[in-house]
Amino acid sequence: MSHPGPPRCLSGDYRDMYDMRNAAAEFYRVHRVREEVERVLNELFLLQPADLHGYLADYFTNLSAAPRISRLKGREVYDARGELSIEAELFCIIHNKEKSTSSAAISAHLTPENTPADGRPASEERADHVMTAVQWINQPLTSLLKDQSPCDQLQVDHILSNFFTARFLEEKDLQKQESHPPSKPEAALPSPPPMKTKEKKSTDKRKKSIVVEKPFPPAEPPEVVLSGSLAVGTVSLAVAKTGAQIKDIPLYKYTAELKNREGPTQFHIPVSLVTLLSCGKTSPGKLSLLEEVVLIPKVGHRVKQIITMTLQLQKEMMRIINTSTKAGANQAVVCNCGALAGNFERPEQPLDLVTEACCNLDLALGTEIHLALNCAAPELMDYSKGKYEITTGVLKSPDELVDVYQTLISKYPAVVAIIDPFRREDTDQWEKLSNAIGDSCSLLSDITYKSQAPPLPGVRGHIMKHGHNTTVSDLIRIASEQQGAVLMGATCSEPCGEDSFSDIAVGLGLDYVKLGGLSGAERMTKYNRLISIEEELSQQGILVCKEKHPPPLFPEKPQEQSAAAERSESDVA
Repeated sequence: MSHPGPPRCLSGDYRDMYDMRNAAAEFYRVHRVREEVERVLNELFLLQPADLHGYLADYFTNLSAAPRISRLKGREVYDARGELSIEAELFCIIHNKEKSTSSAAISAHLTPENTPADGRPASEERADHVMTAVQWINQPLTSLLKDQSPCDQLQVDHILSNFFTARFLEEKDLQKQESHPPSKPEAALPSPPPMKTKEKKSTDKRKKSIVVEKPFPPAEPPEVVLSGSLAVGTVSLAVAKTGAQIKDIPLYKYTAELKNREGPTQFHIPVSLVTLLSCGKTSPGKLSLLEEVVLIPKVGHRVKQIITMTLQLQKEMMRIINTSTKAGANQAVVCNCGALAGNFERPEQPLDLVTEACCNLDLALGTEIHLALNCAAPELMDYSKGKYEITTGVLKSPDELVDVYQTLISKYPAVVAIIDPFRREDTDQWEKLSNAIGDSCSLLSDITYKSQAPPLPGVRGHIMKHGHNTTVSDLIRIASEQQGAVLMGATCSEPCGEDSFSDIAVGLGLDYVKLGGLSGAERMTKYNRLISIEEELSQQGILVCKEKHPPPLFPEKPQEQSAAAERSESDVA
């Protein structure tokens, strides 16, 4: 729209003001300012709200530009065990101003296979991981995510994953060059003659049959944890928290929308699996086989009820331990996972302790509560002997360990799940144990570092943890692929004030969540968040109790569980 020029008689100042007014009129016309102001003033007069300016602020907020990521800030923090970890803070441009929208921190745990092999202390290895993660966040990731929408989680996670893949390939090429430096070409040597294989014959001269010994499966290559990878999972979580904040909904509802494309009308709270006892390698006794004895409460209990019941059980177990311990001997202590660590020598002892405590409290073990055993067997393998050291000085072959588990399950039918009973390489024993106890007990595998690995025979459920380069989109994908057969587990080195774990577990629609024992701020923060979500959903009338099948913990096929649930719902209707 053109305007007539100013009269020639006007002075220079008036001419400038005339031009400015015309420019302002054109600016407002292009941006439809006049129409929007007239519309909101008309609405304001008709509605006459109590807070006039608040109404105007909300109206124009809805017209404002969508927030965009401006920068990231990574910093070193300390986790619940006083070890270095990483926190990522996200800044966005909102209403023409840069604002800090969220911060996030995730676990920085390292697997035993990824502990330093060059003789350096583990603390130095962790410090390198954290330092590199801070550099990634403050420099390349800030540049890559600048001007991205914090509400486009899939796109952000795609950028993060591509960045990590590029760094991983670079590191792989560098290691290959260091291990195979270029050398001068040498004259070709003649190939050695093929070696003759010798058959091992029986010492019994009357028998000519050949004794074939099954080779011990070598260890799989350890999953490489790339230094700095912690930045990827941390930034992904910070972006998800920002997206939920911008949409003004809780993180669990936002996660559910990301997973289901639209928000569900009902939610259920995952059943909390609580660690009762720790009997692993770091415990005071000789027993190493049972890393954790985990309580599985009956479906239908509220989180507060589960916590109250578990605290009573834990108190009774501590009383039994302390009264039966000889004077001067080690008594029960609370370990890093927040559970009791007793002085046990045989696998039966901690299970007998739980049985006695339940009997004293009139808790029906096997009906009201069940148990799961986290064996963490890969950490117990003595590769020089090809056997598992289940207690100090007592070693069992994989086949012998199958017999150990069968004996425990037959003696303690309340045990309905075993986590990581073998190494991944012992596939025959996984299948053999599943065939023997699968009708009453589920085998679970931790897939935190093996999410892309082929499934193990006989495994019905998986445990995943949020750490390192695992993005929120990765968690959603795994939960969708393993629908009905996955639970989330916390680690012993969780950040103290981070409760997003609980929101994500609820948003993913998981049936179970494993948070550890009832001790330590890093765990109780998550339990308290579950209680808060449960109360909120109950007040809104959208909390449901998802019916579970009887033990074992997971059905043979996840589809069977969903089909059974649908049938029961139709029967009720």
